[in-house]
Amino acid sequence: MHIDIQASGFELSGGLREHTERRLQFALSWASQDLGKVAVRLSDINGPRGGSDKRCRIQIPLARKPDVVIEDTETDLYVAIDRAADRAERALARRLERMREHGRESIRANPAASAVETLIVAPAGETLKPY
Repeated sequence: MHIDIQASGFELSGGLREHTERRLQFALSWASQDLGKVAVRLSDINGPRGGSDKRCRIQIPLARKPDVVIEDTETDLYVAIDRAADRAERALARRLERMREHGRESIRANPAASAVETLIVAPAGETLKPY
């Protein structure tokens, strides 16, 4: 899993980069084999005016599925990163679980699979010969 971190409206410090990487590794390491790249965008919306304006946006692309995108805005950027990482972990877990469930359901619901089952059932009074 590659974590791409970019900042807008301020300079990305080494400590902030380290904190972001550590939090995302902790939150998403269980799914690292399913992930290629995670994009993190940190921004200061209002600039020096202050207020609840530090945003952390996490985007997790999934193969042939819509991306998981989480945004959190707080006065403290570290808090925004922590909350967004926690939410990304839960959202990714839900999405992967749905994908796995959907995959199993589509196999069961496949009409061709039912036809194959019908073909291998022996007519009444006859026995099937092993291959």
